[in-house]
Amino acid sequence: MTMFIPLLLLICSFSTAQLQEEPHNEMIPHGKQTESRGGEPANAPDHQPACPQDIHAVLRDMSALLAEQRVEIRQLQRDNEAQKTEANNLKQEIRHLQRDNEAQAAKLEGQKTEMDNLKQEISHLQRDNEAQAAKLEGQKTELDNLKQEISHLQRDNEAHAAELITIQARTNVTENEVETLKRDGEAKQVAFSASLLASGSGEVGPFNTHTLLVFRYVVTNIGNAYNPNTGFFIAPVRGAYHFELYIGTHGHNSYPSAAWLVKNGENICVAYEHQSNGYGTSANGATLLLEVGDVVFLRLWENHRIYDNENHHSTFSGHLLFTM
Repeated sequence: MTMFIPLLLLICSFSTAQLQEEPHNEMIPHGKQTESRGGEPANAPDHQPACPQDIHAVLRDMSALLAEQRVEIRQLQRDNEAQKTEANNLKQEIRHLQRDNEAQAAKLEGQKTEMDNLKQEISHLQRDNEAQAAKLEGQKTELDNLKQEISHLQRDNEAHAAELITIQARTNVTENEVETLKRDGEAKQVAFSASLLASGSGEVGPFNTHTLLVFRYVVTNIGNAYNPNTGFFIAPVRGAYHFELYIGTHGHNSYPSAAWLVKNGENICVAYEHQSNGYGTSANGATLLLEVGDVVFLRLWENHRIYDNENHHSTFSGHLLFTM
């Protein structure tokens, strides 16, 4: 709008200058007027000035143009206000988004802290689980060892039960003989000695359980208290008896040699030997107080072995010292 006002003033000044010049043009003589116009008729009606009409038209056009400019300016102002409003709304929305982002950032930070705490807790739980697993593994190993020990004890009990049954059977067989000896009142002299194999040579064992040894080659059996078919010595009278055992075997990394002296199923003493090569022997002995009918024999220990041949390396001997 400001650019049209100086233009309007310039047009108005120009129009005023033309209006001031018209009276002077009327006072020019008719002849000169004709000369100045190049021979045109002086009274020609077509050459009268039209400036006032032109300025009014220009003013009308300028007014219309100004009106249009005002309308456009108002539209621009409204658009500007709308843009300002929209900008303010965008600023508010941006502030809301910033606040939301800050809230989200705070929330994410809290979740991160919570996640770190959960990771630490999971790490603690993993360590606890590893410790529990190690403890359970140790308990499992201990349980397996106990099971093996129980299995060995069960085999021992079964072997003992079998031996006791055998002893009981043999005892029942010899009860009549013992009763006969009691009735006769004979205090016989008792002594015996026997080696393991009746003939030939070889190893006896190893077995996965304790095994009764039967010394079949009889060297001496005074009083017939030793039975080479069962391996049992049965005391004919009450008294003190002395027993000796000698065993031997060839060296082996896994299988030593061991035999127990047993009284009525109770282990008394053991002869043990283990070497990786060559030939080794061991011996032991004990003096026992026996009642009439008590049973004494030798037992090969499980996973052990004993050797004998025609030279009688492994022997079982005993004799009565005195009666009581």
